This record gives sequence, C-alpha cells and structure tokens, in this order.
Amino acid sequence: MSDKKTVSALVTGGEASAGPPLGPSLGPLGINVLQVVNTINDKTKDFSGMKVPVKVEVDPETKKFTVEVGIPPTTALIAKEAGITKGSGTSGKDYVGNISMENIVKIARMKIDVSYAIDLKNASKEIIGSCVSSGIMIENKPAKEIYADVEKGQFDSLFN
Repeated sequence: MSDKKTVSALVTGGEASAGPPLGPSLGPLGINVLQVVNTINDKTKDFSGMKVPVKVEVDPETKKFTVEVGIPPTTALIAKEAGITKGSGTSGKDYVGNISMENIVKIARMKIDVSYAIDLKNASKEIIGSCVSSGIMIENKPAKEIYADVEKGQFDSLFN
C-alpha cells in the first residue's frame, strides 16, 4: 500500500493552471495534471479573482486524486461582494463599500463550517464584525447599527 502525497497551494479561483505551483508538484506523481487543474477550477469558480487554498491528495499507485478547497478569508469575501479591492484604512470614519444583509448571510453560509458560531445568525454577526473593521456599510448603514438591528431580530427571516 502506497502513501498518499499531498500538494497544497494557493490558487486564484477558477484560474489554476498546469504551471507553478501545481504543475511542478503534481507532474512527478504521474497523474494527469490537466485533469487536476480542471477539477480545481470547477470547484473554485465561485471564488473568481480571489486567492483560494487548495489541497490535492494523490495516491501515486492508483493515480486517483481528491481536491479539497478551502474558503478564502472573510475580508476577501466581503470585498468581493462589495466590489472593492481593499478595506478602509480608517474604519469608522471612512466607508469604502456597501453590501446587503443577503450578502452577509451568503458569506456566513460559506464560513459556517469553519466558524465557532452556533447558528447562521451568530455566524452573520461575525461577518458584520469584519465589515465594521473593514469600513463596509451594510444596507447603507454603518455596520454597528446593523449589528444592533440583528440583535433586535430585524433580519431573522434571512437566517432560516
């Protein structure tokens, strides 16, 4: 029985290629690199333009492989939803973007598996906290105000 080989890399969502860092690491294992790249691109297409951690596990004997895709950092997901490249250097004073509560819940759903939150509402509050420190408004209001609205149950219909 052979040992599985693991190759970890940070790729741009939907844009992995047979070049470095994947090709040189996977080539010597004798598997179809293009097949692996296509699988990665298929699994990361929703994270287009973002750096995504991927882990490819290869069994050199059978040439079978599995691709595990990590989740981009919360701030990268927020920036993508807000259509910005980076957060505000002076959060609380300057706002650089605005996203909807639906965007917050969408990001919370992506992150719930790696979150310590007990439910979607609390995972969403974690995302709102990231918006506070990134200078992102939610529903055209400062994120701190939205946090209070969530506490009051104003968005409970989104958390089902």
